[in-house]
Amino acid sequence: MFRRSKSVVGLDLGSSVVKAVEIALEGPEPVITGFGRAEIPPGGSVQETVAQLFKENRFRGKRVCAGVSGQSTVVRYIPMLRMSDAELAQAIQFEVDKYLPFDVEEVVMDCQALDRRAGVASSEDGEDAEEDRMTVLLAACRRELIEERVATVQAVGLTPVAVDLDLFALANAWELCGIPDEEIEGGEGQRASALVDVGASRTAINVLRGGQSCFSREINIGGADMTQAVARRLGVEGFEAEAIKRASEAHEAEVNSAISPVLEDLASELSLSIDYVENHDGLHVEELLLSGGGVLAPGASAYIEQATARPARTWNPLEGLRVDVDRVDVEELEAWAPSLVVAVGLAAKVRTL
Repeated sequence: MFRRSKSVVGLDLGSSVVKAVEIALEGPEPVITGFGRAEIPPGGSVQETVAQLFKENRFRGKRVCAGVSGQSTVVRYIPMLRMSDAELAQAIQFEVDKYLPFDVEEVVMDCQALDRRAGVASSEDGEDAEEDRMTVLLAACRRELIEERVATVQAVGLTPVAVDLDLFALANAWELCGIPDEEIEGGEGQRASALVDVGASRTAINVLRGGQSCFSREINIGGADMTQAVARRLGVEGFEAEAIKRASEAHEAEVNSAISPVLEDLASELSLSIDYVENHDGLHVEELLLSGGGVLAPGASAYIEQATARPARTWNPLEGLRVDVDRVDVEELEAWAPSLVVAVGLAAKVRTL
């Protein structure tokens, strides 16, 4: 009855900012019990920034789930013959070489059979052939990056309990908020939604049908590209450009003009991803759910909506979650909410650890 609630800190180690959100389970209910963010100073290290963040903010525990992303990670959706989980664990060893850009000995990997069929059966194959196949989600990360994350966490006195891909953290955060009933029912048909997180150096897209991932990708365009464009346009330093981008009332026209080419490139890549998943899986992506610091740029959401010809809205990963107001500055937490999706999704691991 008096068992202490367990907690996990989701640690989003970005290229320019470190963000941390702690979620505790009080009974079955997830509660945000800690929050902090710290910008990595020029010439500073991620480790030093993490140490500063935990020193200056209140967290209930020291158990951490860190995220990984970038070129050292691989996510693939593989068509395979239907089989049991035990058979899949054996069979994937013979398939993985085809999908990894580096030696299999260098990676840590896992796989999961998805609750959907692999592709659409041709008239020659018929429904029986379709029933005999499944789609397998393969995720891999270079061991070197995982060890680096673990070392960073341990060096500042924290306990790493898991390392997960940022791409999957998006879906975990969305699930934690509570998927609407119509979204779950849509999984029976061909409706899908795309989670799009615009970070500093890259944008992650994860397409969900019925709450399950059916396509994911990282795009090497992010908020830092917008900041650099503003810096060039106004002839200012990067830190000044970032401040102007966030509060652009005095330079709204110049900022909009500067970031338009970046948004155009980003929207083009998002459109290519949506077209691929719709044509390949026969789905219809009904909505883009936007998050990340990059979508806070003026006009970003509206531009993406118009360019992709899909409804787009910014979503709050804190929606429906209770916050411990004695430990967390609610006003600051809400101010940064759109940029905390990955951290919230990583902290959502508390439900399974």
